[in-house]
Amino acid sequence: MKKQFIAVEGPIGVGKSTLANLLADAGSAYHLQDTENTNPYLSAFYTQGKSMAFHTQMHFLMSRLQVLENPAVVKPVQPIVADFMLEKDRLFAELTLDEQEWWMYAGLYERMTANCPKPDFVIYLQAPLSRLIQRIEKRGIPDEQRIDSHYLQQVIDQYEQFFHNYTSTPLLIVNAADINLVDNSSDINALLSQISSIEGGRHFYNPSVVKA
Repeated sequence: MKKQFIAVEGPIGVGKSTLANLLADAGSAYHLQDTENTNPYLSAFYTQGKSMAFHTQMHFLMSRLQVLENPAVVKPVQPIVADFMLEKDRLFAELTLDEQEWWMYAGLYERMTANCPKPDFVIYLQAPLSRLIQRIEKRGIPDEQRIDSHYLQQVIDQYEQFFHNYTSTPLLIVNAADINLVDNSSDINALLSQISSIEGGRHFYNPSVVKA
């Protein structure tokens, strides 16, 4: 694998972890996983909303920083594929925290993330709200079934705005609405080929156009 640190990003249900795992297997890379499965406040956030937002966000920030302090990241001996970017933490914080909470969070974020390892290539997966809801329902994770569709659309909008202005690394924007990364080998191989061919710049991959 030419790329040493790939990050896969996108809204809930778009396929980040699935693609990251495939890339890690294909490139004999270390799969760096996000921390949503270990956040004790996330379930309450999905049911109680903003009253639990600060606790949820602070736990995510601290746990993601801890993951990035892993020796496999700080002194890597193999490529890394992560299913998150640390910058996503700010996206969700902007969306969920009130003004006072944001002031406290933003100050801590700036001080604590300045020297964190950063990806050298980013893949942004996109899909419309209706498709994300279908996938969330299909995989049947109880906490995710409580996600409000209005909140999910806000998350989509946050990601679109962030990546519209993103220039920090080479970027591949993928229309993932009709990609089956679970059991369609042709979809998987086509996307992996696209990823491996990119050296720099900003790129778009729309498989429906490619197939046509």
